[in-house]
Amino acid sequence: MELNGLRVSRETQERLSHFAVLFQKWAKTINLVAPSTLDDLWRRHIADSSQIFQIHPEPVTWVDLGSGGGFPGVITAIFLAELQNGWVHLVESNHKKAAFLRTALRETDARGSVHAIRIEEAHAEIGECGAISARALADLDGLIGYSAPWMLGKENCRGFFHKGRDYLREIDKAHGRWEFDLLEHKSAVEQESVILEISNLRRLV
Repeated sequence: MELNGLRVSRETQERLSHFAVLFQKWAKTINLVAPSTLDDLWRRHIADSSQIFQIHPEPVTWVDLGSGGGFPGVITAIFLAELQNGWVHLVESNHKKAAFLRTALRETDARGSVHAIRIEEAHAEIGECGAISARALADLDGLIGYSAPWMLGKENCRGFFHKGRDYLREIDKAHGRWEFDLLEHKSAVEQESVILEISNLRRLV
């Protein structure tokens, strides 16, 4: 099996397939993603989320903010299972979604844990990390604000954020409060989308 041109092992494919079955089951009673995207689950959500690990395939400690239906946090945790190293802390304050995430991690034997708390409380509970991810959560300025407790003054902590066609405006807005190094990774799934890699974060105001 291939995702975005990356060869995926049989074990990882089985984990992803089992996650997809679980997701479809839970999505019947919990609003995990926009209903209009459910029929395109593999491309719009699983393949899209897998790009995070493809960009940064290191066995580091991740913090996934607003994990929702598990994108990209559970997908990253599934890929880390093959490495037998690294960990994903999934932060999701909605307790029904948190219950789904716990079930998904347990049944796929993925390397992650769930924190059913608000993002603002997460740093005190989780501590330091090497990478942060978020998808469909907030604009870039808001995401950097959420990530700042982990990233400010930490050269080795990077943020990886999915963004759509309006990402240039979001970058301009974020530069009003922050300085940071930026890499733009073009999406292999959505033509006008990118994954923004943020590092060396500094506060301006």
